[in-house]
Amino acid sequence: MNSRTLPPRIGPYLVERRLGAGGMGEVYLAYSVAGEPVAVKVIRPDRTDPHTRARFEREATIARTISGTGRVARFIDADPFAEQPWLAMDYVPGRPLSDLMKDQGPLAATLVASLGALLAEGLAAVHAAGLVHRDLKAQNVILGDFGPVIIDFGLGAFLEASKGSLSQAGTVIGTVRCMPPEQALGEMDMTQAADVYGLGTVLLYAATGHYPYDGARWEAVAAQVVNPEVSPDLSELPEELAPIVRAMLAHNADDRPSLEEVTRQCADLMSLLGTSPARARRALIQGTTAKDHPTMVLPQPDAPMLDRLDSFERQLREELASEERNIPVPKAAGQASTDTVGEINVEPSPSFEATPVHSPELGTGRPAEPVPQRGRPPASRRVAEELRERYARGPTLAWSKR
Repeated sequence: MNSRTLPPRIGPYLVERRLGAGGMGEVYLAYSVAGEPVAVKVIRPDRTDPHTRARFEREATIARTISGTGRVARFIDADPFAEQPWLAMDYVPGRPLSDLMKDQGPLAATLVASLGALLAEGLAAVHAAGLVHRDLKAQNVILGDFGPVIIDFGLGAFLEASKGSLSQAGTVIGTVRCMPPEQALGEMDMTQAADVYGLGTVLLYAATGHYPYDGARWEAVAAQVVNPEVSPDLSELPEELAPIVRAMLAHNADDRPSLEEVTRQCADLMSLLGTSPARARRALIQGTTAKDHPTMVLPQPDAPMLDRLDSFERQLREELASEERNIPVPKAAGQASTDTVGEINVEPSPSFEATPVHSPELGTGRPAEPVPQRGRPPASRRVAEELRERYARGPTLAWSKR
């Protein structure tokens, strides 16, 4: 994929600009046909083996059901069977914690405790749905007018694609500093304790500006993470925060506190420091949101984008009508093939129900029979059928609500 090529559309979304890139792929600001801003992530080709697509399909279905928290960016849509899978989530105005730390430095202990309590509550709702984030780090925590919000939820399926993921040079150095020992050792089924550890690395970073382990190369970092004799670096961590963070970074997963315990301990600390959780939350928001910062404003389509959306809406209606009649849509002069958008081979979808619903058979690890969805383009259907046939012959994937 050429990272400099801007795809005109991804699935049922019209792309405006590139937001960034990471180890998993590239992220774009895009709009639904109604003008709603979304963040769309296109997954790297080397993360798209059949088993990974199968796992992602199940997790994407469950991700849509998460409720009870505003601390996790809402999962909107996904297509694991596009030639290059993508997922769309709410666009969250704000700055990543990692950027804030570069600009302002470490947060006060009360603000770190508030951050911990709020994120622990949000993660508890994710865990209640039977999922684990598996990639908590400062880059995945956005600070805005509502407080901290976790993004990139739903990518866990790709993080567990293979035990060899640590060998992806240049893609995991930021993640390996934040992953628990069991994940660094290649264990495939992460428990909720993995997210407790990840949250501990976020709180340590917010309070000190560094992670529990560091090194010039990812191999050196991973060697420290998996060694029970090497204690995490808690230097510069305020004394009052040390007991909470140290417990969250315990080497053995069973020794880490639950998220409910983390929330309670952070609330107790805020009281000990002379404030309440509600007041600390307000102080956290006031201290981390620069009103004049461009990322704090919810994007709105400008006049040229509105014109593109008008044309896009007509195109979608024509595609849907042609599909219902089973008549191919003639391509306008210069129009790209619907099988290849730009140079990233993203499969456009003519309807907003682009992803087939596969309710997992809980406890069995097997995807249920797909519920037929109208509107998937023929190319995407062919890819889906081929992949389903391939992974149906493979070993059964374990799926757990732990």
